[in-house]
Amino acid sequence: MRTLVQKIEAGTPAHRDRAVDGLRALALLAVPTGHWLLGGFTRSADGALHNASPLSAFGALAPASWVLQMLGIFFLVGGYASVLSYRRRKGSARAWLGGRLARLGRPVLGVTAVWAVLLPVLHHGFGVPVDTLRTASTLVVQPLWFVGVYTVVTALTPLCARAARRLGAWSAAPLLGSVAVVDFLRYGPYADAVPSWLSLLNILPGWLFAYQLGVAWGEGRVTRRHAWALLAGGAALFAALLLVFGYPASMVGVPGEARTNSHPPSLLVLALAAAQSGAAVLLRDRLGRLLARPALWAPVVVVNLSAMTILCWHQTAMLAAAVPASFLGEVPGLVGAPDSVGWILARLAWMPVFAGLLVLIGRYARGFESPWARTGPARRALAGLLAAGFAVFALGLA
Repeated sequence: MRTLVQKIEAGTPAHRDRAVDGLRALALLAVPTGHWLLGGFTRSADGALHNASPLSAFGALAPASWVLQMLGIFFLVGGYASVLSYRRRKGSARAWLGGRLARLGRPVLGVTAVWAVLLPVLHHGFGVPVDTLRTASTLVVQPLWFVGVYTVVTALTPLCARAARRLGAWSAAPLLGSVAVVDFLRYGPYADAVPSWLSLLNILPGWLFAYQLGVAWGEGRVTRRHAWALLAGGAALFAALLLVFGYPASMVGVPGEARTNSHPPSLLVLALAAAQSGAAVLLRDRLGRLLARPALWAPVVVVNLSAMTILCWHQTAMLAAAVPASFLGEVPGLVGAPDSVGWILARLAWMPVFAGLLVLIGRYARGFESPWARTGPARRALAGLLAAGFAVFALGLA
């Protein structure tokens, strides 16, 4: 371990922004942590697994979702890193974008193609119920929406950079205003007359908000004064939306609730992202000094090098424990209604198991992040066909 730490330290360029990498790693790890802690399974009479959440029984756990919902930080550092990469590019903007999108697309294609093969094997070979496979497919697809949105905002980097140079941190303000208008229409006095599809208009500006702040930060247009304003303003707006305007307290969807903050993002998500972004900018120097220690820096590098593997495969790691356990009946913290303190304590005990399974899966799945130099057109076409078939099944179209 000491040799690995020394090797990573020696291979780190002097100009590397360790604080930004640390923020990205923190946001990355929050995704599996949140899904593993706040996602449970019930078992029906036929042995099939169905999604459940402890938030349905423990509303007091909602503040945990405020901490674990760190996609604002992820988009912030994504915008920061993208605009720096865009400025350093040696080829055309089109070539730069193609390279970025390929890095995002390969792991997604890999996980969906593998699951397309697993579905018939699990059902016909091991007798896994179809409903369990649908539940599993939903969970696998759940984090992948993020990749699609991130792909779109990455494609907008040149426009975001242009806006940031002109308006600085204020370039994100119209995005906040757009989400506020849509929220007013869908939750205000005219809600009954507003079509349900209107909420979809929040998807792009809702997630582009923090990315635009990150681009402005990368362009040197976000000062500490801006950061304090983001932190204070975001926290104040967050409190007002919760206490005065009745927004749901949970940052993730809760089964049975009529409203959700995350799909698509509500104004509450942007308020949290603003506060998180302000805090990140303010803590940057302190975090950078902390990560100057090789023993703390090495895990950050490992996490960042496996970013897409973590995002794409962490739900598979949890399912690798839950699906076999479903044949045994109810297993505390794994299979059974998440409605007791005992379940919460048992789930905490399962977390290291999920992490170990993810590490094991990642040893083989991380190859999808590397360029597919040895994969010919026929194999790529087959992977695409398998991925499309899995998407049809997962989205309930078949």
